[in-house]
Amino acid sequence: MSDLSSAPLAIETRGLTKRFGSHAAVDGVDLSVPRGSVFGFLGPNGSGKTTTIRMLLGLASANAGEISVLGQRMPQRLHDVLPRVGALVEGPAFYPFLSGAANLHRLDTADRTAPGATRRARVGAALDRVGLTHAAHKKVHAYSLGMKQRLGIANALLQPRELLVLDEPTNGLDPQGTREVRSLVRSLADDGATVFVSSHLLAEIEQICSHAGVMSAGSLVAQGTLDELRQVGQTQVRVETPDAQLALGVLASLGLIPGTDGSTVTAVLEREILPESIVAALVVGGIRVRGFTVQGMSLEERFVELTGEGFDIAQ
Repeated sequence: MSDLSSAPLAIETRGLTKRFGSHAAVDGVDLSVPRGSVFGFLGPNGSGKTTTIRMLLGLASANAGEISVLGQRMPQRLHDVLPRVGALVEGPAFYPFLSGAANLHRLDTADRTAPGATRRARVGAALDRVGLTHAAHKKVHAYSLGMKQRLGIANALLQPRELLVLDEPTNGLDPQGTREVRSLVRSLADDGATVFVSSHLLAEIEQICSHAGVMSAGSLVAQGTLDELRQVGQTQVRVETPDAQLALGVLASLGLIPGTDGSTVTAVLEREILPESIVAALVVGGIRVRGFTVQGMSLEERFVELTGEGFDIAQ
């Protein structure tokens, strides 16, 4: 196995495993998160995403495997790594009868690496960046869930970070708040940070991420750029024709397994069969072709194929 501490990745794991009794909540995960990426960590609830994140941050111990964060072995170099990482995991927890600003002051004071001389300015800047300046002095018990979520992100931004780890960052946000968080994530990436975003919402991953990994039942079943994930899936041909029954016979004669829905005939394209040969066979067979398309799987279809279950498409 290669030396993880020398890897030019923001996050890398090899064989990462976490068991609870006989149950493997995370099972042999090999994760590779490029520096500077917005990496979507996608999977249904209960697929092992949060447990993986807790191990990455030293909040839970692994039963097996190796972890590198920002080129440093974890948890051995925990104290060197964590000041360079901002995180929001399992929802923010704050003192309800303190204001948002007072909570951030208190959390920043507890951070021994945080300079006290710039605390007030940094708290103000973090609140402004997440759109909470107007609520800075409101007590947190009066915050909505979405406001608390943004306050948690503000806490992660109190100091410059090389890596942001956000677990379900749009949880509880209204559509406007969701758009604001998306914009914030993009701006963090534009500033050079790596952003690792866990979500069960496909729309979040498609709109803000450059790369993704897919978890299912504790295993990492795919990872790569979004385009790479789409391309791995099956390619399908679609024929629009008033001669659907005849077209079924032509496609079957080519070795395909077609199906029809009215005037549309579809089939999974086998690698050895060229699309133009299908068109030629349809013409020879006297099929009236109104439309012919070749399309890869959508991201949604690819994830369903990988995990055997659906994903929420939007909040």
